Amino acid sequence: MKDFDAATAAYVGSRAGVVARSLIWITAENRATGAMDALGLWSGLRDQAFSIGGAARNYTGAGAVLGADPIISGAGLAVRSYMLNLSSVAPEIEDLVKGYKTRGAPVEVHRALFHPASRALVAPPRRVFLGQVDQISFPEGMPGEQPSCAIALVSETRALTRPLSSMKSNASQSLRGGDPIRRYADVSGVVPVYWGEKQEKN
Repeated sequence: MKDFDAATAAYVGSRAGVVARSLIWITAENRATGAMDALGLWSGLRDQAFSIGGAARNYTGAGAVLGADPIISGAGLAVRSYMLNLSSVAPEIEDLVKGYKTRGAPVEVHRALFHPASRALVAPPRRVFLGQVDQISFPEGMPGEQPSCAIALVSETRALTRPLSSMKSNASQSLRGGDPIRRYADVSGVVPVYWGEKQEKN
């Protein structure tokens, strides 16, 4: 059972109608600078700032988000997938694909509910998905359709499927403050080491 805040529960219970919009927040590494930059996209008609967790985030609208799969929640540790359909001609999407390392980039999806008449927010946006980018593709559309960019997302439970060897690799360990403890792991047990004994010469 979903746990809504008081304002959302009261408004949904009134059955007055509601307009739902998706907010996508992607954090990826800039290929040129190496810095982690964030991009906000939403299915609204104009750029807008939203307060997420007490911090202001700017989201780009104006048709950048063409569509998104419905998010299905459930108990358990199953890896869930989610597909975003974005406009490949939008400058923000082109910059994201060409200028950033998107594989494995963290992604948050929030849902914002608006009053249908006033277009005012019912309550602060609620997070409905937390995961990472799995892959990006450019499907061929029908003649006359707007070019699109399909971004496949997977839930954060994907991290639980990583084998122990990848979690204990030198590359993974180096992310923890540059810890070099496993830099020789690939040759461990292969290179002979002599402790308290005379080395034999060939």
